[in-house]
Amino acid sequence: MNISKIDLNLLVYLDVLLREKNVTRAANQLNITQPAMSNGLKRLRTLFNDPILVRTSDGMVPTERARSLAPSIGKILLELEEALQGEEEFNELNSHRVFRVMASDYAASTLIPTLLKAINKVAPNVTLDIMTPSDVTFHDVEAGKIDMAINRFDELPQSFHQKTIWRDTFSCLLSAESPLVKKFNLNAYLSAKHVWVSKTGFGVGVGMDPKDFQKLGWVDEALARLGKKRDIKVFTRNYHVAMQLAYEDNLIATLPTKAALLHRNDNNYTIVKPPFDIPGIELKMIWSPLLHHDASHIWFRQLVVAAAEKCQINM
Repeated sequence: MNISKIDLNLLVYLDVLLREKNVTRAANQLNITQPAMSNGLKRLRTLFNDPILVRTSDGMVPTERARSLAPSIGKILLELEEALQGEEEFNELNSHRVFRVMASDYAASTLIPTLLKAINKVAPNVTLDIMTPSDVTFHDVEAGKIDMAINRFDELPQSFHQKTIWRDTFSCLLSAESPLVKKFNLNAYLSAKHVWVSKTGFGVGVGMDPKDFQKLGWVDEALARLGKKRDIKVFTRNYHVAMQLAYEDNLIATLPTKAALLHRNDNNYTIVKPPFDIPGIELKMIWSPLLHHDASHIWFRQLVVAAAEKCQINM
């Protein structure tokens, strides 16, 4: 194969095709017509003497040859992009960039307000597009469609860049009028009804089974180690719903302390320490290697870290 005869655009086509596994979606991502992408796939098949993508009952599936090429093609394009990008500075004052961020409502409630204030001071025309975990997949982050994801993650692909924003403990949020406030111990905790809240990672959630404590998360795993279970009345993926139910329906919401502290000045609520030990959690931000060297993204990451540090001081 004579490298001088290779159209570098074909490598870009191949990279996107192997990620999307669909000619139409690949064409849309590259902003070209479907016939142009189909022609690109035809040329790739000739270049590599391989079908590249084969139609099956599960859709278009990469061949073994194509799968073996994917890591090398991605690395080549990333290095080429870095070489061509140079050291161009980001002018935040005049930028109209939109930063798309996936954030759980825990992260959105505790971090985003401080981040937005910082953006408004130095980059008045920059916009935030906040998305929920159900809107986004790992693939979206890997492809650079999402600038950043901020959440708690059990597992992450090794290719992602990541940074811990902060570590948090757990607190219990109760109605100030709850009789449990006067004597809040483990027996009182277990005698009450609870609202469960969590949304970790990505994707659409699934229904919860109160009997399956191993999937219920940190709080219930900590109780299980004591041989105890709590009586969960409501399952929700929204922290604000959980906090509202703690007040209106006299439930206990056990949630990250920074979320509970959003109501520290509200006389309707009482915040107390859990009567048993719950391991802390880490809030992380993750991003694609495709964006790691982008000047605007570097600026944004630094702003997020600074906002998180300010939140720590204010809390």
